[in-house]
Amino acid sequence: MAQVDFYVILGVERSATRDEVSKAYRRLARRYHPGINPGDDEAQAFFTMVTEAYETLRDPARRREYDAHGAREDSPRPAAIEFQGFDFSPGGSGSGTSATFEELFGDAFTLPAARGGSAAGQPERGGDLFGEIALSFEEAVRGTERRLTVTRLDVCGECGGAGRRRAAESRCIGCHGSGTTRRRRGHMVFAMRCTACDGTGRLRFRSCDACRERGVATRDEEIAISVPAGVNDGSRLRIEAKGNAGLRGGQPGDLYIVARVGRHRILRREGRDLHLDLPIAIHEAALGATVEVPTLDGSARLRVPPGTHSGQRFRLRGQGVPAPRGDGARGDLVVAVAVVLPPVADERSKALLREFGRINATDVRKGLFED
Repeated sequence: MAQVDFYVILGVERSATRDEVSKAYRRLARRYHPGINPGDDEAQAFFTMVTEAYETLRDPARRREYDAHGAREDSPRPAAIEFQGFDFSPGGSGSGTSATFEELFGDAFTLPAARGGSAAGQPERGGDLFGEIALSFEEAVRGTERRLTVTRLDVCGECGGAGRRRAAESRCIGCHGSGTTRRRRGHMVFAMRCTACDGTGRLRFRSCDACRERGVATRDEEIAISVPAGVNDGSRLRIEAKGNAGLRGGQPGDLYIVARVGRHRILRREGRDLHLDLPIAIHEAALGATVEVPTLDGSARLRVPPGTHSGQRFRLRGQGVPAPRGDGARGDLVVAVAVVLPPVADERSKALLREFGRINATDVRKGLFED
């Protein structure tokens, strides 16, 4: 294996000061630290060499020894990737040390998330799916069961999510059976473990044609959805693990369903309470009465006391909306009465109303215009 020049690795002159060495190290560490490049063996190899060069050149005693004798033979090197020296042949790119390092450690700096997701080979959680479901007013209040057909990415049934299938063993064409491949960056040449055969030089698997090596395939699935009693318009239901399947053994995503609730003919909802505008006749309001009130569970009896005014409200306990998932008391039915005058077309009715007015001559507007 070729000897690495620490000054070339850091991109500094042999006369560089300690501050210049530290500055070069910080610049390279910002680009090649393993925490910034998870799963990138090549970046880790660079960082290991940069760290060794920095630790050597920043220490005066070690630097003098290095200048005199070079690096120690037992210096650490990553097993997965090995530096193989420099290639200054006409086919090599760059035209010198400065050009080489400008290519290797350019100004562009991108975090892994900006490069398009997790590092290759790492498990990746599947994406969430979203949809809507239409419910009637009664279904939302009482709860219901629905079955929906969802198109989602599921684990490939042919390869079990591996993206490949076992096949007769053969020689790896990617590395020609050596188990390693060579990669050039500028004039630097590295030997890397072949990813096609995992460094064995032999192929024991073939690509899965059903999923094209993705490990997941699109399919339609009928999913049972339990809508709890008391959901409101816009409520979001979560069905765990029914989103897209994860990649490389990652967890599946979830399915989120938004409820769209229709209106009721006479009832309206405010939280857990239901509201009803109930017409009553003038004689019922004046004399009192017991009237039938429609509810979601049939009908209930409401006692209207004598002298009830239009707009007066009455509350029927426990006749409202159940708490979602049973985490609270059921709401009430709030009834607002509206006194409705009957049509007065015959003379007999008119005479009775005039007689009623003479007997009950109270001024209902008394004090209205007084300061």
